[in-house]
Amino acid sequence: MTFDVARVRAMYPALSDGHAWLDAAAGTQVPESVIEAIAGAYRTGIGNVHGAFAASARSDAIVAEARAAVADLVGGRAEGVVFGPNMTTLTYRFANTLAGQWGPDDEIVLSRLDHDANVRPWVQAAARAGARVRFAEIDTATGELPAAQYEELVGERTRLVAVTAASNVLGTMPDVPRITAIAHAAGALTYIDGVHATPHTPVDVAALGADFYATSAYKWSGPHIGAVIAAPELLERLRPDKLASSPQSVPDRFETGTAAFADLAGVAAAVEHLAGLDPDASGTRRRRLLTSMAAVEAYEQAELEHLLKGLSALPGVRLLGAPARRTATVYFTVAGHTPRQVAAHLAARKINVWDGHCYAWEVTGALGIRESGSAVRAGLVHYNDRRDGERLIEALAELAG
Repeated sequence: MTFDVARVRAMYPALSDGHAWLDAAAGTQVPESVIEAIAGAYRTGIGNVHGAFAASARSDAIVAEARAAVADLVGGRAEGVVFGPNMTTLTYRFANTLAGQWGPDDEIVLSRLDHDANVRPWVQAAARAGARVRFAEIDTATGELPAAQYEELVGERTRLVAVTAASNVLGTMPDVPRITAIAHAAGALTYIDGVHATPHTPVDVAALGADFYATSAYKWSGPHIGAVIAAPELLERLRPDKLASSPQSVPDRFETGTAAFADLAGVAAAVEHLAGLDPDASGTRRRRLLTSMAAVEAYEQAELEHLLKGLSALPGVRLLGAPARRTATVYFTVAGHTPRQVAAHLAARKINVWDGHCYAWEVTGALGIRESGSAVRAGLVHYNDRRDGERLIEALAELAG
């Protein structure tokens, strides 16, 4: 199909304000269907779960549907979907839980490519357990994370390998299946940060080799809810800290406090929205998601090619990283201007971008740019059209020349 971006844009009320919304790597806008699902939950009336009355039953149904929807999105099982306020909070929870099984003879392997949310929780948990941390390094010229180095990094003492499915600044999509195969051959668990990858490509947690897969709904047109997906059998083996009075069952025992039930209604609506991005997609929701997200990826890659060509032609604009496989994300500097000055110049022209390290702490350190303000990030998603990218190029040309 020809991706109908005008049809998609019409679903998003926020896009009518005249801005070029190129900040989606930090969080997407939401379609009307998600707004209505959240508002509808409140209009109808909801209560806490597992009660004897109708409003409580509605919340039970919302939670069940949200779990099923996220499972369809990534190819997991509903009973293995754990929700939380965000990916960072959930990763800290799993890091603290898993580290309870580590000791001074154990090692974990992290990567310099990752968002700090898939680094610091593990570093801190390993320090408390006395375990050793080893890092996979990036190729600073290309932004690649060479998978071959894991053959040396992973060994019989490795307990966990944590790695991103896509860099949130460089867009790099490393060879996760190869990395996880190396980890599993050594008997290690794998924790995959899919926050930046999920909005841009079809996801199959089994094909990735992810024992744990983390994602955030607000990166794919949903509300601010995080999720970690794992096999229920694996979750059964883990004992997180919890209240004595809270449920013992999986996945409930990993979820502390009362859930944001209306937002979970929005999570399910967001998955349905993604499944319908290709109006010709048919079959089960999982099948429609795979079809629609494949269409999204093809569309975004075409727009990325156009954007990269335009940026590369601008004098003084330096693109960071040139990975072979990447999401539609660019990270760049402009000679003679700080990243914040560039972002402010673009903001004055109603172009929304981010500047700074964007929590890619290890990446910006490896590139040697963190102390100077790092760089500027612009990201395309399925609701960005050709004009958004052209506005960015035109505004940067004013600075560059």
